Amino acid sequence: MDVLALTGDGIGPEVMASALTVVGELDLGWNVDLRPDVNSSTWLETGSALPDDLIRDIQGGAYGAILFGAVGDPRAPEGVVERHILLRLRFVLDLGLNIRPLRLPRGVSSPLASGARIDAVVVRENTEGAYSGLGGLMRSGQPMETAVTVSVTTRFGVERALRHAVSLAERRSGRLTLVHKANVLQDEGGLWRRVAEEVASGIPGVTLSYQHADLAAMRLMLDPESYDVIVTDNLFGDLLTDLGAGLSGGIGLAPSANINPASGLALFEPVHGSAPDIAGRGVANPLAMIRCVGLAAEHVGQAGAAAVIEAATDAVAVDTDRRSTAEITDAVLAALSFDRQIV
Repeated sequence: MDVLALTGDGIGPEVMASALTVVGELDLGWNVDLRPDVNSSTWLETGSALPDDLIRDIQGGAYGAILFGAVGDPRAPEGVVERHILLRLRFVLDLGLNIRPLRLPRGVSSPLASGARIDAVVVRENTEGAYSGLGGLMRSGQPMETAVTVSVTTRFGVERALRHAVSLAERRSGRLTLVHKANVLQDEGGLWRRVAEEVASGIPGVTLSYQHADLAAMRLMLDPESYDVIVTDNLFGDLLTDLGAGLSGGIGLAPSANINPASGLALFEPVHGSAPDIAGRGVANPLAMIRCVGLAAEHVGQAGAAAVIEAATDAVAVDTDRRSTAEITDAVLAALSFDRQIV
């Protein structure tokens, strides 16, 4: 399988190097096309960072999966390069689902005084809502300056997210929680609730419940074990998954998948960002990027490799403080060797 690896900015190249070392160690049979030029530096030099021919290759099925390091550079205007690269990939490739596992690794202490542990997954609609890009700015710099953001919700996008969430719930505990703000955002929230009831109705073993987003944020902190599969829109999903990452050991451990369920194409990225303040110092935690390899392996049918990566990164996650990127990577490789002997 051909895999596209976009290293990106900041610590992206460092954590990607660790992840690709794991790919080689496990001999996954992936042919990796490494592209270090899709980043902010290229955009700053040329005004473009994501070549049209690369987009055409991806759309044409040249790659079975995409690994993405990180994007963002303080030299560029805030958000511009992110929209040019990452959001363009999401929209052009119709990566309509963002899947975020929230699981505190075995052996890592809960950040909650209660000791409660989280083991859930969030299905976030990934191309609609307030992040659709519609809106504008009027009277810029004037006393009556006005910003408008249009939140877009389609039955197609909602149903696509819900069908994936129901499928996950069937394979897990059967508990599915829809999160929105239907009391205030009545049109959008009402659409989500109606479609959720339609999609989940009659599915054996799946129990659907609904929570307002603010209540869900509080309940995640007080009782994370009450959740299993959460499905929500783009904005609320963005907020809740970062909160969930804090309950799962921090963003240094948090992977994500961006999936087009129709084509099967998926992009896998850590959620920690480019962290320019520590770039080049060799101290970035590569576990989230390595976990992305595990998600990608599972997505393409290599469940055994995914399980080994999960076990190895769990073992190393117990002690990452004051360890360098290289030391953490070496520890994962050692754990991989051990796990392969017992799998």
